[in-house]
Amino acid sequence: MSVQAGSESEAQTPQRSLGTAAARNLASTTKSAPQMQEITSRWLLKMLPWVSVQGGTYRLNRRLSYSVGNGIVEFVKTGSQVQVIPAELGELPLLRDYTDEDVLTELAARCRQLDFEAGQELTSFGSPSDQVFLLAHGRIDQIGPGPYGDDAVLRTVADGAFFGEDSLTEEEAIWEYTARAATSGTALVLTRQDFQILADRVPSLRAHVDSVRTRPERHANPYGEAAIDLSAGHHGEAVLPGTFVDYEARPREYELSIAQTVLRVHTRVADLYNHPMNQTEQQLRLTVEALRERQEHEMLNNPDFGLLHNADYDQRVQPHDGAPTPDDFDALLAMRRDSNLFLAHPKAIAAFGRECNKRGLYPETVDVAGTRVPAWRGVPIFPSNKIPISDARTTSILCMRTGEENQGVIGLHQPGIPDEIEPSMSVRFMGINEQAIISYLVTAYFSAAVLVPDALGVLENVEIGRWR
Repeated sequence: MSVQAGSESEAQTPQRSLGTAAARNLASTTKSAPQMQEITSRWLLKMLPWVSVQGGTYRLNRRLSYSVGNGIVEFVKTGSQVQVIPAELGELPLLRDYTDEDVLTELAARCRQLDFEAGQELTSFGSPSDQVFLLAHGRIDQIGPGPYGDDAVLRTVADGAFFGEDSLTEEEAIWEYTARAATSGTALVLTRQDFQILADRVPSLRAHVDSVRTRPERHANPYGEAAIDLSAGHHGEAVLPGTFVDYEARPREYELSIAQTVLRVHTRVADLYNHPMNQTEQQLRLTVEALRERQEHEMLNNPDFGLLHNADYDQRVQPHDGAPTPDDFDALLAMRRDSNLFLAHPKAIAAFGRECNKRGLYPETVDVAGTRVPAWRGVPIFPSNKIPISDARTTSILCMRTGEENQGVIGLHQPGIPDEIEPSMSVRFMGINEQAIISYLVTAYFSAAVLVPDALGVLENVEIGRWR
C-alpha cells in the first residue's frame, strides 16, 4: 500500500471510525462548576471582627471632643487656573462657623495662585510669617531643626492641607519651619494684608475674628478630648479636684447599608437542567460571591462609612519619597497601638517589596488561616484590589487596629434575619411571572465603624509605578 502525504490526500481518505465530535454526543463529560474571575480573597471581610447590630443601627458613643477644624480644603480647577471653594475656607480655625457667603467668596477671590517646582522653598525658618498657604496639589515637607542640630522633616503635607493660618492675625508671627516642595504643585496664598483690609471693611468678619481670639481656651487632653481632672503626688489633706467624663451629646449612628439584586431563573432551566449540578444553586452561589465582592468595595469606598473616607485627618500621612518604603510603614505603625493588619492594593504591595529589595531587606511572612502572607514588624499585609488607583498611578495603604474591646475597626451586620443563607444575607422567593421566570431577592446588610480615630491610619498618594 502506498502512503501519500498532503492535505488533499487526507481529504480524500474515507472515514473508518467514529469521530470525536459525534462521540461526545453520547458521552457524559466531566464538568466543572461555573467559574468566576471576579472572586478575590476578600481579606477585609475575613479579618474584621463582626458585631451584631440589633435594630439595624449602631450608636458610637465617645468622650466629648473639641474640634479644631483641621479639615481638608477643596478646590475647583479650570484649565490651569485653580480656585478655592469659598465655603471650604471655613476649614481654617479662624473662619470656623463663619457663614457669610459673600465675604468668603471675596476672600477666595483674594487668594493668589502659586505654582511651584520640586525643591523650591515656600517659606524660610525664622522669617516673618504674613500669609497662609492652601495646598491644592503636590507635597511639601516642613523642615525644622532636629534635636542634634541637623534639619529634620517635621511634617509632610499634601493635597487639601493648609499651613500658616496664625499669620492672618498675629503681627509678630514667624515661620517655625522651612516649607520645601517635595514635588511640583500648586498652592493658593492669602496674605495678612488682604485679610485685614476685608476684616476692617466688614464688621461681621471683624467681630467673628475678635470672638475667636478672645474665646477662652478649652480644657482638653492631647487627643482633643474633654480632660478628666486628676491629682497625683500630693501630700497631706490636699483638696482633690472634682471631675466627670463628658460624652458627645450627638453620637454618630451607623445604619446598616444594603446590597441587593434579583436573581432570575427560568422554570424550564430549573426543572430540566439540574443534573449533575443544580442550576439554581450555581446561579445563587455566583450571585452571593458578587454581592460579597461589592460589600468589600463599599466598606472601603462608600463616602458615608467606607474606611478610606472615615480615616481621621490627623491619621493620614504622606510617603517621604512617593513610593511606599519601610520608613512609611513604620510611620503608620507608630501612630497607633496594637496594629493588627495592613491593607493595600496588590500593586502597592509589589511596590513596597521593590523598596525593600533596594535596601537589602526581605519582609517576613506570617501564617494566617493556613495562608502565608507578607508582614512588616510582624503585622500582616493583606491584598485588596478594591482600594482604588488614581490616574496618576497613586493609591493608599491602610493600617488598622481591629476589635470592639480594643477600640478598633469593626464590621457591622445583623445575623438571624428571615430567609438567611449566610450571616446577614438572605434569599427570598419573589414568585413566578407570566413568562415562567422564577425570581429570588438576594440581600446583604453590612457596615463598618471606626471606634476611635487612631484605630485607622492611611498612607496616601503612594506611587506604584516607580521602578528605579
